[in-house]
Amino acid sequence: MALKKIKHERQRLADIVYDQLLEAIQSGTISSNERLVQEKLAEEMQISRTPVREALLRLEQDGILTSSSRGGFSIHRMTNSEVKELYQARAAVEGQAVRILAAQNDAEKNKALRATIEREENISSSSIRAYFEANRKIHRRLVELSDNRYLIEMFDNIWNRGVSYNLFAAIDKIDLSASFGDHIRLVEAIETGNPTFAMDAIIDHITHGLELQFEALEVKD
Repeated sequence: MALKKIKHERQRLADIVYDQLLEAIQSGTISSNERLVQEKLAEEMQISRTPVREALLRLEQDGILTSSSRGGFSIHRMTNSEVKELYQARAAVEGQAVRILAAQNDAEKNKALRATIEREENISSSSIRAYFEANRKIHRRLVELSDNRYLIEMFDNIWNRGVSYNLFAAIDKIDLSASFGDHIRLVEAIETGNPTFAMDAIIDHITHGLELQFEALEVKD
């Protein structure tokens, strides 16, 4: 068997480009109608085109970008069905994490989750990005505490894929703070030690989040 030598430097650089582009998309620095061309990006970053191309293809594979008919890539605009499927996937991943936490009913973990919720919900900014980021951190902490590396990987993949619907949603027309307030009740559900009850609580919470997204997207059932 003859395998080619892997160039670690190139892969590491592609990861850096990936993270930078993802952050720019999440922050709105790259707008929803902007076209991403590898040559221009490589010139701006002052690197070769290869790691940029790898990062763009990975973002496309992750469902964040889509190939543009004009060449290059653009941010993927999710369909209503995709948004619904994404939330269903969230319910599966986070539901399992909550089942694990409820079965353990570990006082220290429950305390840590409460602390994260209290810290993140006490945001000083009323910006849309601040609400989304605080919500993401709360839900990610919940999954982290399950101590299941695969659930964390799936969580990150799902939330990264969902970045586009936040960019296209008419989120200035809804009260995003309505998604807050239920998080402490999730901890209380975990503290019952009943995995089924806790899972039902997180599914109801995520379903409510889907309803808010559909309202933001001006979708009618």
